[in-house]
Amino acid sequence: MQGLWAARSDTAWQAVATGLATMALIVGLRRIAPRFPGLIVAVGLTSAIVVLAALPVDTIFSRFGALPRGLPRPVLPELGWDRIRALLPSALVIAFLASIESLLSALVADRMIGGRHRPNAEVVAQGAANLGSSLFGGLPATGAIARTATNVRAGGRTPVAGVVHALTILAVMALAAPLAGYLAMPALAGLLILTAWNMSEPQNWGRYARAPAADKVLLVLTLLLTVLADLTIAIGVGVALGLALRLRRREAPPTDWHTPDR
Repeated sequence: MQGLWAARSDTAWQAVATGLATMALIVGLRRIAPRFPGLIVAVGLTSAIVVLAALPVDTIFSRFGALPRGLPRPVLPELGWDRIRALLPSALVIAFLASIESLLSALVADRMIGGRHRPNAEVVAQGAANLGSSLFGGLPATGAIARTATNVRAGGRTPVAGVVHALTILAVMALAAPLAGYLAMPALAGLLILTAWNMSEPQNWGRYARAPAADKVLLVLTLLLTVLADLTIAIGVGVALGLALRLRRREAPPTDWHTPDR
């Protein structure tokens, strides 16, 4: 929020138009041809216009520099008792919150496709993937809600979609990294805005408004923490308070329950 407020005077109409055009294309293509990969076409088309017209709009390359064209060599990290002891508390917190975020991503996918994930397999696979990623200098990764929802909206319904997603990123890194660097940042922002809108399930807003007051407070608190602090913090606080509310409700007797006469 501070960054947005600080950049309010630097708003460029070309960037805003690029984002809005991307969103309009995605919505239009989804209605005309639901099975067509409209996400890729919309982002690619608006990015191409930005590059060909030389518009003053940030791209991945202009913002972050050239993308790597391969993976680094795997290297075993230096481990010692002092380092393990120093990293263990943070590692436990990261593992806990990362697991929650991944399971929440799986839950979002379940609700979008009417499926049911396997939480134990999800967490074990994520741990194995992070162990392998660390050998290449990678940071701990989780299942991301935005990518999961985008994948489902694009037609993904099975774990094969995740495999194809990973292989596609690897292929782009190896073969088309220079081209991917020309993707316009506002186009990607428009895609994420639509994804967030769909994840909020507007069709259920009425049901949320009729929820108990404690649930509405929890929803607003989680929303504010996501915007003002960080998604990981918001998930941690939201899950902790949600569990506390659930335990409290389990302990409370039903409203129509009366002590039996003896």
